[in-house]
Amino acid sequence: MRFSSDNPPSWSLEPLTAQHLDGLMQVQLACYGADFMESAALYAARLASPLQCSLVIVQGSEVLAYLAAYRSVLGKVTPLHGGFACASAVDTLYLHDMAVAPDRAGEGLASALLQALLQQAQADGLRYSALVSVMGSQPYWQRKGYAPLMPWSAQHREALRSYGDDAQYMAQTLA
Repeated sequence: MRFSSDNPPSWSLEPLTAQHLDGLMQVQLACYGADFMESAALYAARLASPLQCSLVIVQGSEVLAYLAAYRSVLGKVTPLHGGFACASAVDTLYLHDMAVAPDRAGEGLASALLQALLQQAQADGLRYSALVSVMGSQPYWQRKGYAPLMPWSAQHREALRSYGDDAQYMAQTLA
């Protein structure tokens, strides 16, 4: 990260709310293109889930980065364009989507989002964190402590395929 306690960031980290959806859509399009775009209506529905714990980084009213996440169970894969389904006995922080505006890359925004959510997950007693890695991002997630894990149910393996051939389900144990 580029900032230090002597030079605090000019942005703020906040819970993701409906007021951020337009900015989220702009960042999502810039990062993923039309192939991986998920609609604002779907994100609004996800925000209504009692298990969602998504975060956003803003500067003024501009969305710089976001991390859409929710509490889930290890091995469960949310398909592309799928909702955040409730699960009983949650044990996992599921990171569904993280993106940083391309002109803000390299500023530590992704790490700030990830660190904040992992700390909260540990405080909440979650045992794992999991995600679907796409677009060749597996090395990034491996550096963050995630390892490939094959979902054990046919339903979740099918959900994984919705992300394309290079998609990889990955998980880590939280301390």
